[in-house]
Amino acid sequence: MTSTAVTSRELPHPARDEIRLEGVLHALSDPLRLQIVRELATDGGELSCSRFDLPVTKSTTTHHFRVLRECGVIRQVYRGTAKMNGLREGDLDDLFPGLLDSLLAAAARQAARQAVRIAADG
Repeated sequence: MTSTAVTSRELPHPARDEIRLEGVLHALSDPLRLQIVRELATDGGELSCSRFDLPVTKSTTTHHFRVLRECGVIRQVYRGTAKMNGLREGDLDDLFPGLLDSLLAAAARQAARQAVRIAADG
């Protein structure tokens, strides 16, 4: 017999048909959240929250992950004591074809321009 009860360790996520474009764009408009998504896309799998080196407090980091989860950009699951994060790439690509790839490519170009500018100044 399997239980259908939601445990306190399960986190709420929007269903695919509940993901809204404006929510995704809002979530990705923040540089730190975009950095999280870029790292998840580069890794291609799941990463624990502790793997991200963000220049903010733990509570602010938690907030950024919650925004990404509630907008449907990432899926968070507990694996033992670790909260693992994975990009909902399939859902996003089905709903908004090409959006994620375009945003990630634009973010990579922006990061490259910034690195060139920093190198020239330093």
